[in-house]
Amino acid sequence: MLSATFVYAGDTSQTGSTIINGQINLQSQFSNLTGTIDGVAGDAAAQSAAAGNMIDIITMNNTHVLNSQIVGPGSAIDSNVNANISNVWGSTGVSSQALCNGASVSTDPMLTSVNSTQKCDSSDPSASIKANISNIGGNAVVQGMALGNSFEADTNAANMPIVSHQFNNSLTTSTVHANVSNIGGSTSLTSSAIGNTGQIIHYGH
Repeated sequence: MLSATFVYAGDTSQTGSTIINGQINLQSQFSNLTGTIDGVAGDAAAQSAAAGNMIDIITMNNTHVLNSQIVGPGSAIDSNVNANISNVWGSTGVSSQALCNGASVSTDPMLTSVNSTQKCDSSDPSASIKANISNIGGNAVVQGMALGNSFEADTNAANMPIVSHQFNNSLTTSTVHANVSNIGGSTSLTSSAIGNTGQIIHYGH
């Protein structure tokens, strides 16, 4: 997956963690990958990713999070892969990901409180793949994904009040063109475009 700004708080001498994150992106992010791979004894991978704002928060105590992520209308977020891969003894993976805003919160205290606002107003998070793959000994996986806003939270806390607002005003697109032949293992082609997505896991006591 995409890497992110990383916040860790686990000092047991403190009564808790208060994390305020404000991210504003007003420019474009482009990731373009073009390559040819031929004759590999192991595995072969081609990966491209573009993102506006991202943050990962991990704590081991009571936590209050105020998160604000905004991508403005003057920006575009594009990830493009053009790959030719052949004669690989192992497995092959090709992926392209474009994300406007992403936030992840993982805690293990008595209280986790999160207030998150994500706004994607860019022209597009767009992911595209053009791939020719042949003569692969193992598996061949091709995956394109475009996301407007993504929010994830998981905790063992007894109390978990969460308020999440997601606003997407972008054209979210994922396009995959792939020619795959002579694969020794399994083959998977996937493409997904999602405006807003959230996952919240609260482990019970």
